[in-house]
Amino acid sequence: MAFNLLIVEDEPLVAKRLVRLSGEVMGERIASSRLAIDIRSARGVLADEPIDLILLDLNLTGKDGFDLLREFTAKAAHTIVVSAETDRAIEAFDLGVLDFVAKPFTRARLEKALVRFDPSASGGELRAGGITPPPCAKQVAFEVGPRVETVDVNDIIYFKGADKYSEATLKNGSIKFHSKPLSRLETILSGKFIRSHKSFLVHIEAIKALRSREGSRYEIDLADGHSLPIGRTRVDHVRRLLAARETAPA
Repeated sequence: MAFNLLIVEDEPLVAKRLVRLSGEVMGERIASSRLAIDIRSARGVLADEPIDLILLDLNLTGKDGFDLLREFTAKAAHTIVVSAETDRAIEAFDLGVLDFVAKPFTRARLEKALVRFDPSASGGELRAGGITPPPCAKQVAFEVGPRVETVDVNDIIYFKGADKYSEATLKNGSIKFHSKPLSRLETILSGKFIRSHKSFLVHIEAIKALRSREGSRYEIDLADGHSLPIGRTRVDHVRRLLAARETAPA
């Protein structure tokens, strides 16, 4: 499926190379490719167009890209950081970026990051070797009016799919809306959340019991008292998770 790409980079030669290599790797999968050289123009593109993937430099004309990273990860798009600030890679992954490509980068390294976004673009050795998921994010950024708020992933019980958006239920009972669909949240949260159903992404530790219902249906009981449907293909997985929890040492 074709996607819209935004490259946020203020070094002309690097920007040109990112545009060229992205086109070579992804080909016709890129429906449109936009370039922003500063924070203001990047915000303008994100406000006007449905962007699916952002390649972001963390240092734009001397400004700290982390001031924007929370804002970007709260958007519908996935974010791949392309930066020389490798000492901040862990911090970036904690905020939910899809990958961190260190400068100077090779074509192969950028290709690996792009294939992580769209595995269908994989070929040859990449297809054979597979692409590992990114580390699980430790925080999720939400747009709340003009502000961006971050929430610890352990304070989120589950996400419910709501058209192109997702609705998060928190331990404190509040509800927050995220611009990412469940499929994109699942990619950056797979270490602690499971897709229990096509409409739900649930924190593993929030699952307390698996319950059978009439008609060979199942539900999962959660820590907050809610019960959610679970797809038949996920029942055995949840059963194993619960069994492992019971036998784990205290």
